[in-house]
Amino acid sequence: MDYQAIIDKYYTEDNELRNILMTHSRKVADKALSIVDKHPELHADRQFVEEAAMLHDIGIFRCDAPSIFCLGDKPYICHGTIGAELMRENGYPRHALVCERHTGAGLSLKEIERQDLPVPHRDMLPISIEEQIVCYADKFFSKTRPDREKTLEQAQKSLEKFGTEGTERFKKWVTLFE
Repeated sequence: MDYQAIIDKYYTEDNELRNILMTHSRKVADKALSIVDKHPELHADRQFVEEAAMLHDIGIFRCDAPSIFCLGDKPYICHGTIGAELMRENGYPRHALVCERHTGAGLSLKEIERQDLPVPHRDMLPISIEEQIVCYADKFFSKTRPDREKTLEQAQKSLEKFGTEGTERFKKWVTLFE
């Protein structure tokens, strides 16, 4: 799969939004690949991890997040499900699962209903080891400062405002991936 061709399809201009997406995605991919390399016992698909990490945020351009140059009309929380739709349209259902399951530390149906989130009402939790690795690596990089890696404590703290479920999943990943 040529992930660059898919990025080029939706991010045609060389602008701030594309730069943020590319910088953030490359940082996430590099961290995810370092986890794969550090833990051969997990038998993660290295090539898929890189592709999925580079594409996990493909849907941000359709969201309303002007601080990161996203000028769409959907709430930012929808970027994962938007990305999943794009990946399915392009014939990549496995990559679509990473897109829709990486938000926060994944979203359970219970969390979606409790917070009344504008996303499909179903569990969207990372299941495969590859989904978990990309989701975990993503927590270390924001799009507002895409070139700066958060500490473990900062990454965990960024999840706390959304409730305990995601924080608990993140803590399990720390023991698995660090």
